[in-house]
Amino acid sequence: MPQLETDITKTRAWGLWKIEESQEELNRLSGGGEIIPAEITHPEKRCEFLAARKLMRNLVEHLNLSYQGLTKDVYGKPLLHGYPHHISLSHSYPYVTAIIDTEKPVGIDLEHFKSKLLRIAPRIFSSLELKDAGNNLIKNSIYWSAKEAMMKVYGKKDLVFSENLLVEPFKLESTGTLTGHIITPEKETTLSLYYKQYRDFVIVYNL
Repeated sequence: MPQLETDITKTRAWGLWKIEESQEELNRLSGGGEIIPAEITHPEKRCEFLAARKLMRNLVEHLNLSYQGLTKDVYGKPLLHGYPHHISLSHSYPYVTAIIDTEKPVGIDLEHFKSKLLRIAPRIFSSLELKDAGNNLIKNSIYWSAKEAMMKVYGKKDLVFSENLLVEPFKLESTGTLTGHIITPEKETTLSLYYKQYRDFVIVYNL
């Protein structure tokens, strides 16, 4: 079964899927009603699109709801059609992950460990984050993924990663919690985030 992991509570469901199916198989599993946007042409991206929606369907049904598809708001944030619940998706082939919360905004991110992140870190991390992460690729990836997750919680795209999305230094473990801050001219919001390492990627989402 390609759904590798699922965590369900009364108000939240989270899951991880590994794509092992063809596009045709994923289309069948998702009910055959998902229309892939024409601009998505790469075969892997098309599979990610379908797998993410199949996973979201599974999570929605775990919460005893009826899946009616996804839409987007004006900022491109995914919405669950027909419900006010909060959702977030992330994918990096061959994995997709998704989360739904019935009460509060959520953000989830999946990042593979890629060495190029070390080159761009100075542009997206604060000086304190850079010092704490050093040349540790895993720690850099967790910082980056946490910022992506917080951006999704915020829901807009007008923040500077090195200034408006900050993560406090942390001790690296296989799983752990982080403290993050979303700083805007109007207010500062503090978030608790959870991270989990896998063999070649990390997942981060807000608690």
